[in-house]
Amino acid sequence: MSTDRPRYKHIDDVERLDYYEKGGYHPIQIGDYLHKQYRIVHKLGHGSYSTIWLARDEGLSRYVAIKVGTSGSNHKDFDIPNRLADHFAGEETRGRALVPSVLDRFDIDGPNGIHPCLVTKPAMCSLADTVEAGSFDPFRTDVARALAAQLAMAVAYTHSAGLVHGDIHFGNLLPRMPTGIDDLTDQQLYERYGLPEPEAVVREDGQPLSSPSVPSNVYACIWMGKPSNELSLDESKLILSDFGTAFSPDEESRFISYTPLEICPPEARFEPTKSLTFPSDVWSLGCMVWAILGAKPLLGSWLFGPDNATAAQVDILGPMPDDWWEKWGSPKKTELFHGNGKPKPGRSVWTLERLFEDSIQEPRREMGMEMIGEDERKAIFEMVKGMLKFSPSQRLSAQQVLETEWMRKWAIPEAERTWGTEGL
Repeated sequence: MSTDRPRYKHIDDVERLDYYEKGGYHPIQIGDYLHKQYRIVHKLGHGSYSTIWLARDEGLSRYVAIKVGTSGSNHKDFDIPNRLADHFAGEETRGRALVPSVLDRFDIDGPNGIHPCLVTKPAMCSLADTVEAGSFDPFRTDVARALAAQLAMAVAYTHSAGLVHGDIHFGNLLPRMPTGIDDLTDQQLYERYGLPEPEAVVREDGQPLSSPSVPSNVYACIWMGKPSNELSLDESKLILSDFGTAFSPDEESRFISYTPLEICPPEARFEPTKSLTFPSDVWSLGCMVWAILGAKPLLGSWLFGPDNATAAQVDILGPMPDDWWEKWGSPKKTELFHGNGKPKPGRSVWTLERLFEDSIQEPRREMGMEMIGEDERKAIFEMVKGMLKFSPSQRLSAQQVLETEWMRKWAIPEAERTWGTEGL
């Protein structure tokens, strides 16, 4: 993208305005038609490489989500869902409903280039927004179980197609849209969720917008979600989204993890010359199952560097592989540990047991929610420890996660209740 670009007055909660240029976003306004069929009704989201819009499919009288990529993106997130669908075409495979189903695919030739467009069923806000709206209160216990099981199913489904997702976190987990949404008129939709409010794009130098590359107005995203502690089982159907960093280990090597630090697999740091593969997803999945149960990551968001993350992992999980321990040359190691996995006396250690009480049990107790019993706690610990082995080769596979006692006895039954007669 150009470095000599006009500057625009800042507008909160919208995409970067300077990305409206050659190679960047496609300018879209409410009421526009895309592909002569989809009328733009509201805005659902935005990222560095796309904007996402709620549209009315005039041919089939239903609402859809349209992801419009930048013309300079690698378009992988637009190709992977097609690959997943093609791989399992004609099969009744558990997990298919938990990844985006492609309804249509087309390109737009606009002032900023050619933009890939992917049409899927719409979803509500991300679980990240849901958790924030709920002031980080936990999900109801039945909802947490259902969400965790669905995420594990989605990851196992993705792996069975030979793909690593590569970016599993709350921001990429989306509850499905409520049933009956297609029956709402535009006006009824606006009455329920709010009107789109245009914000004029203004150049800082006061010059008029003279280029068709830049929209005259931009829009904040519609809020269609619920706070975490208000989400019901019926509203907990999940979609694992954003396959922009997904890859096939058989076809390419990946040495960098794009996940946030608190859920980043440790091999990305200690085995930087070895390509990541399916166990890297399982590590992130284990962290996210814990986060879903407690509404915050296993390592918390207080981390301020890789050394803090490594120290927390050793406190929770015990000794690292000896060669990793030798590679860890930070002063933090000798400051906190006598040896591999041996905390120095007198300091406060956040063990798995302590974290469970602090981040999962105590918040539920305070909210008057269903507590997790001792048998279930033991099953959770057994599963999570199997997912969070330091050595990638020793971790459970995603399919094995689904076969653990906790998944079979507590989580999957709640997921099946969530979907009811629709089936997974």
